[in-house]
Amino acid sequence: MEKKYTKIILDKIKEYDSIIIMRHTRPDGDAVGSTMGLRQILRLSYPEKKIRLINSDYSDYVAFLENEDKDVSDNIYKKSLGIVIDTGDVKRISNKKYGLCKELIKIDHHIDHSPYGGISWVEEERASACEMIAQFYFDNEKELKIDSFAATAIYTGMITDTGRFKYGVTNSSPFTYAGKLMDLGIDVELLYAYLYAQSFDEMKYKAFVLRNMKITENGVAYVYISRATQKKYGLNHEEASNCVSYMENIKGSLIWLGFIDNEDKTTRVRLRSRFVTVNEIAEKYSGGGHARASGATVHSKEEMNSLIALADETLKQYKKKHKSWI
Repeated sequence: MEKKYTKIILDKIKEYDSIIIMRHTRPDGDAVGSTMGLRQILRLSYPEKKIRLINSDYSDYVAFLENEDKDVSDNIYKKSLGIVIDTGDVKRISNKKYGLCKELIKIDHHIDHSPYGGISWVEEERASACEMIAQFYFDNEKELKIDSFAATAIYTGMITDTGRFKYGVTNSSPFTYAGKLMDLGIDVELLYAYLYAQSFDEMKYKAFVLRNMKITENGVAYVYISRATQKKYGLNHEEASNCVSYMENIKGSLIWLGFIDNEDKTTRVRLRSRFVTVNEIAEKYSGGGHARASGATVHSKEEMNSLIALADETLKQYKKKHKSWI
């Protein structure tokens, strides 16, 4: 995106005394890091403004980054600028009062199937929404302020959404911004300990996944995680969802699926892949996302088996047409 568009967003922010920042439900590191980082940048830069980060849920996975804000009256929304980050579809916005805002800005890196917002900055090729927030700051750094906390929050989203730069990185931009952020005082060793140190129960859970995962004829690895299993190993939903990453290094397996039961009796699906596009599979099951990292929802064992079969056929066709896969 050209610099002038980040300036347009900054100019709009300057018009408002009240700003409410939002993200998608069931947040990951990118959703939390981008919104936390922007809130801190704006609070430092405009102490006279009311900058709030308001949503209906949170993530224990990145709870070390601080708390979000309590909800406010409808009247405050009506005079506020809303900024929604890392959320492709309004149905996934965690704060359902977004429509009350006087104006709405969308900042996102997902496929733009459902446009919204008076100002919409969407770049599908970006590796993370946090990369975009980093650009927003550095494009306007003469007017904005930042500190090590904001830099840490943004860096957190960059590394979690790319698997420490293993996925979705198509150019040097993420590395450039990551380097600039590190110079602002990020304690990388402590951050990685927060993100990747695992409890003994989590390690036992990983062993459970490796024992119980299955693989299809064409190489789709998958595992089902029931509510009972989550309770047995003392896992929250985010920790349970890590199952999909435990399968990523199997030779010949280019698609990995984690089926994790929700409290509402639906099953959340995490789809990950190497080389193969999986977001089109997710879109057929109430989901979507990135080409090689998506989410979906199934409502029965029949839908689960149907999704696995579609993934297996997708991988079969990919392997027929490509030879450079591992």
